[in-house]
Amino acid sequence: MTSQASTAAPINSSKNWVRWANLALMLYVLLLAVSMVGSGFKWAAGDEAKTLFEFASHPVAGLMIGIVATALIQSSSTVTSIIVGLVAGGLPVETAIPMVMGANIGTTVTNTLVSLGHARCKDEFRRAFTCATVHDFFNLIAVAIFLPLEMAFGLLDKISSWLVAPLMFDGSLSMKGLDFMGPITKPLVSGTKDMLSFLPGSWGGVALALIGIALIFASITMMGKLMRSLMVGRAKDMLHNAIGRGPIHGILSGTLVTILVQSSSTTTSLMVPLVGTNVLKVRDVYPFTLGANIGTCITALLAATAVTGPNAIFALQIALVHLAFNIMATLLIFGTPFLREIPLKCAEMLGNAAAKSKLAVVAYLGLVFIAIPSLVMLVTQ
Repeated sequence: MTSQASTAAPINSSKNWVRWANLALMLYVLLLAVSMVGSGFKWAAGDEAKTLFEFASHPVAGLMIGIVATALIQSSSTVTSIIVGLVAGGLPVETAIPMVMGANIGTTVTNTLVSLGHARCKDEFRRAFTCATVHDFFNLIAVAIFLPLEMAFGLLDKISSWLVAPLMFDGSLSMKGLDFMGPITKPLVSGTKDMLSFLPGSWGGVALALIGIALIFASITMMGKLMRSLMVGRAKDMLHNAIGRGPIHGILSGTLVTILVQSSSTTTSLMVPLVGTNVLKVRDVYPFTLGANIGTCITALLAATAVTGPNAIFALQIALVHLAFNIMATLLIFGTPFLREIPLKCAEMLGNAAAKSKLAVVAYLGLVFIAIPSLVMLVTQ
């Protein structure tokens, strides 16, 4: 028995070492991919980046793009990383801000789908669906508050500009001493650009941006799988330990777990079965959900470190917009007793309706993630 145990330990540690090495490789691929998206977009659009995204210049249209893209890809980390790359290529920060807000809403569809696994038992499904949609309603309320403030006063634009201001010097829009990723990503990006230079006109830039987007998707998917294999057991332990120890502890734990598993969808989906089977209460996991919103911002911040050149500061700025939005929404909504209760009440009402008829689930998903975005996009055009 002793020899078997001693043999198993090195095998497991060896597997973990390989996983950590693969994780480091995927992080490099992510940073490389973001740089490719920025370079490709800049190559394809030139000085016409603003014109190219004119259809998204209306904040509501930008919001809907973020919702639909994230609902389809099932990863806000992927969408925000792509947005960072687009900003690096010339997409204006003010156009990108509503897209980042939309990514927050779009990512909530994952745990809503997870709750469908409890559909056979009426009470279980009611609890699971309530747990899943409390995240939805919190993010919907956050956007309902902050999007009008952004449209009226440029709130997040101003806050993020203030945050990046210390990194600007001599009036130059470049980051002082932070260009540590450029030397290791530039050779491969330049090599890929040379390979695509045979394509006519701006098609080389389009191809480079598409390759970057595909690599972002692949790298974040692989990072999520690797982090889950390394951390999900510990994440569950942290989740259990966090419950019942106060909202601040819950928020901080949710943030840390999401940073560890690199996916807010994974963090929130961990809670759905526990609430569905009545191990935990919705009110107890609510702060943990808010921490997941904050923790998922780490991916965009990492992605921003890959950006070089004059737009590097803007790439960092949009990543900080994502972080500032989620922290401010948590402080305002959870910190105000009246607002704090609204997501819980709305989720409970929808959970009761879903338990009575599964059509309520279909209507909710279709309305929030398909019908309303499509209608708003049509009207704003």
